[in-house]
This record gives sequence, structure tokens and C-alpha cells, in this order.
Amino acid sequence: MCSYITMLIVFTVTEGRAHDAGMLGDSHLLDDLETHAYSPVGQVMCLYGDPAYPVRAHLQAPFRPGAVRRLTPAMELYNTRMSKVRTSVEWIFGDVINSFKFLDYKKNLKIGLSTIGKMYVVCAIIRNALTCMYGNQTSTFFGLDPPSVYDYFS
Repeated sequence: MCSYITMLIVFTVTEGRAHDAGMLGDSHLLDDLETHAYSPVGQVMCLYGDPAYPVRAHLQAPFRPGAVRRLTPAMELYNTRMSKVRTSVEWIFGDVINSFKFLDYKKNLKIGLSTIGKMYVVCAIIRNALTCMYGNQTSTFFGLDPPSVYDYFS
């Protein structure tokens, strides 16, 4: 059993298509988790990701039909609850794209001709600052106020 610290969103700047599991490996996040993801009393802390990620002590994913004989009602409830939370975290990606329409690279940006990764990171930082000032759907969903802009940038 682990304590959940956040949802897993691996963001690495790569050009072209890349599978989530490949980006996870390139990020060396699992190594960092094994080294640092423990509570002050030594309890394992873990992240929750989508089914593309491997299940590890520090990385959890939904129960998969076929991985066990049959999902129990408790497993199904866990999957349902975690899916709702994961979906709410993904709203943030929509906030960034909706705030900065030129990032819709499928229509506007060309790999190799634009610095797509850098533009996305800068826009995400600006979107986070806007969230600090005005809130967003995700902060409302969790009933949490975002930090002040001063705290965000300090």
C-alpha cells in the first residue's frame, strides 16, 4: 500500500510521436522515485498513471481486465474513482491548448520548423500563472485554491 502524491504526467520535450512508456523511460522518473519518493516516516509514496505505464511500487495504474481473472467490485470502484481524478488533471492540458490556440500543432506547427516543446513549456508556465490569479476547473474540482503568483514563481 502506498500514499498517492499526484497523478503521473510525464512531459518531455521530444519531436515527433513517442509512446508514453518510452517517454517514461527517457525521463528516468522511476529511478528518481525509487531514490526520493518516501514519506518522512519511510512509507512508499507513489504516482498514479494511465494503463500505458508499468506498475511498480512507486507507480500505480488501473486494474486491467485480463491481468487478473476478474475485477472485483473494489477494483472496479478504485478504477472509477481514479479515472475521474485522472480526467480532471487532463483538463489542464486542455486549458493550455485553449488559452494558446497556436499550440494546436496538428494544424499549425511543423516538427523541425518550430520549437514546439519550448513554446508549450512557456505557455504552460503562463497558463499556471493565470490559474494562480483566477483559478481553473481543476482547482475548483478539488476544492483547492491555487498558490499566489508570487509563491508560484518563487
